[in-house]
Amino acid sequence: MASRMRIIFAGTPEFAVPCLQALVDISQSDASVEIIAVYSQPDRPSGRGRKLTPSPVKDLALRAGLPVFTPETLREKAVQAQFTALQPDLFVVVAFGMILPKKILAIPKYGCWNVHASLLPRWRGAAPIQRAIAAGDSETGVCLMQMDAGLDTGPVYLRRRIAIAALDTGESLTRKLAIEGATVLRAGVAYLSAGTLPEAQIQAEQGANYAHKLDKQEAALDFTKTALELELQVRAFVPFPIAQAEIAGETVQILAAQAQPAAQTPAAAQTPATASPEDLGKVVAANKHGIDLRCSEGVLRITQLKRAGGKVIRAADYLNGRPELKS
Repeated sequence: MASRMRIIFAGTPEFAVPCLQALVDISQSDASVEIIAVYSQPDRPSGRGRKLTPSPVKDLALRAGLPVFTPETLREKAVQAQFTALQPDLFVVVAFGMILPKKILAIPKYGCWNVHASLLPRWRGAAPIQRAIAAGDSETGVCLMQMDAGLDTGPVYLRRRIAIAALDTGESLTRKLAIEGATVLRAGVAYLSAGTLPEAQIQAEQGANYAHKLDKQEAALDFTKTALELELQVRAFVPFPIAQAEIAGETVQILAAQAQPAAQTPAAAQTPATASPEDLGKVVAANKHGIDLRCSEGVLRITQLKRAGGKVIRAADYLNGRPELKS
């Protein structure tokens, strides 16, 4: 390896920040590692005023004094020429949000690395963290992989596993995996700095599946599903797109909920084991413990919710404003 390793980093959301910070820390303690540029998505409107706001990665890069580029695409010849002129040895990509053309993949001496938030080949694609929770997976992790022309199909250098906790949400698991991602990236750079790499493991096609991008249309809870399926959906969709349900005529956002067997609810005596279609989603109990909504199997107990234009509140506080629901 050359005496000085020139790295370009690409990332956009908060998930990518610990990885960039890891590279900044390495470059400050090891003169043989240099971050020559950071690529991120262009500034986007944010907040009530819709003010143009830099991405979390761009914000950190500017504070670290790094050159930042925010092209709309990497497909333009001028952008590719600019990238080539930087003469990178390694391109590190973490939740960048853009497709890398083959020409970009071929430029860095050591290729392009990606930190992906799943145990590949399971959950390739855009939303691996949320899909893992929604599917009821017991564990997940991060992989440091060599990028190729496919979607998260390249060989894996390093991986770290973590358990998905019973109360993990998309938000809490993202924070955990961001830290794990920085750990595998540090390890990978350490190997490369020493002139070697772990043995690349080719991904098996068996067990491969795709984590589709999250869509607001998925937010509405479908009570033909079981209570457990809906609890997992609620947890997965925090903080986006946030699950929604109708409680006795009012549509609210659901921030926390727990699956309850119908036989263990206060209304068990009045709740048939099998719900009829017209009963699905109806309130079967509402008290200080939460608001129970009927599912195809069991009930979903809502414990935290948000009314339109309001703030997140406990179900008990919501019931203070709707005393007619209490039972």
